[in-house]
Amino acid sequence: MFPPAVYSERRKKLRAELSTGIVLFLGNTDMAFNYPANTYSFRQDSNFSYFFGLDHPDLAGMLDLDHGKDIIFGNDLDISDIIWMGKQPSIAEQAAKAGISVTFPLIELLEYIGMAVAKGRKIHFAPTYRAETRVQLAGLLGVDHQKVHEQVSPELIRAIVKLRMLKDELEVKEIEKMIDVAYVMHTTAMKMAKPGVVEQQIAGTIEGISLANAGPVSFPVILTVNGQTLHNHYHGNVLSEGRMMVIDAGCENDLHYASDITRTVPVGGKFSQRQKEIYEIVLKANMEATKAVKPGIPFKDIHILAATEIAKGLTALGIMKGDPNEAVAKGAHTLFFPHGLGHPLGLDVHDLEGMGENFVGYDNEVQRSKEFGLAYLRFGRKLQTGFVMTIEPGIYFIPELIEIWKNENRNAEFINYDKVMTYLDFGGIRIEDDVLVTADGVRVLGRPIPKTVAEIEELMA
Repeated sequence: MFPPAVYSERRKKLRAELSTGIVLFLGNTDMAFNYPANTYSFRQDSNFSYFFGLDHPDLAGMLDLDHGKDIIFGNDLDISDIIWMGKQPSIAEQAAKAGISVTFPLIELLEYIGMAVAKGRKIHFAPTYRAETRVQLAGLLGVDHQKVHEQVSPELIRAIVKLRMLKDELEVKEIEKMIDVAYVMHTTAMKMAKPGVVEQQIAGTIEGISLANAGPVSFPVILTVNGQTLHNHYHGNVLSEGRMMVIDAGCENDLHYASDITRTVPVGGKFSQRQKEIYEIVLKANMEATKAVKPGIPFKDIHILAATEIAKGLTALGIMKGDPNEAVAKGAHTLFFPHGLGHPLGLDVHDLEGMGENFVGYDNEVQRSKEFGLAYLRFGRKLQTGFVMTIEPGIYFIPELIEIWKNENRNAEFINYDKVMTYLDFGGIRIEDDVLVTADGVRVLGRPIPKTVAEIEELMA
């Protein structure tokens, strides 16, 4: 945990964003995966972690705005628990680490909330993503569990987004630690990417590196020679010469700060000319987009910049044609780059996505597009100093999508379908870094992971 003053200050800032009522944060509970006593590894709710820091199940945190009190609800363990788990800190001892002196047994939460509801006090809570949390809220509020979402507090969502999006030095340091572990994961994967190796061997190895050096992976490892599938979690392919392997992986630590890095490498360690040509386009898009990051710039504009670089590069190869700027304006590039340029990163690998992407990534000034491709941009609004983002352009040759567009003759004035058809076996390339928006620009976080053609080939040799 951070020092208690960090959590006290975060709650103080949250109080300043809200006027009255009760702010309720339900921590997560253990979840069984095949029978009650056999549970998944515990992962605390990110909002609870941000404001209270306590990494134990079955806790609730409260800010009583009207009475100026912060409270932790939870139960001390009895001897039957201690036999299996050993001596554990008391609820009061845990609360003190979060800068809180008031604690109650968890059962008293029902009475506390019930009295507040009876008096017509506002109960602020954030959107839920687990069924058991929704059921618990329904019981506390006395409403049907299917209607809990109707009482989610927009004011609390906006306040949480405002606070959590701005990373302080302590948070950036934790993220960089996780990128440094990702360096080992990715460079190890590169060295293992040899013909005859099964993807599972590499995926399992780098997940082990994450567990041995930090904690669990921050999302299921994407590692595949079929990089044209954006989120490919199948690891059963045997690597062969002439294919490329996409590695999209990161880890998180005990404070739950995450890394998220992608590299694409040639199996066997040497890019073919065709692979190199496409790779260099993605790399330039990555680097030009990164250079453009600074406060006040809409991230949507940086996405368009990266898309334009991709269109320019593909036009130079004869895969696209016409004016690249016009092609991007018409969305022709989305055949090859159908996703957004990046997303916020922090306590969640897609930071704050549970609050609702439009609350996090858009505002009254920058609206979300409904167009194919651009609609998948998770974050479009203006950047601010302290934001941590991913920059992850890519080029993909997706046979099923190409077939649909070709049959419809879609954007034929910008796409050379005869040339495109020769790339159906190509796969995909994505290059992703994690960056911090600074007062005067941008800083790429963590130990630099090889990404130029020369760097990758040298490492893999």
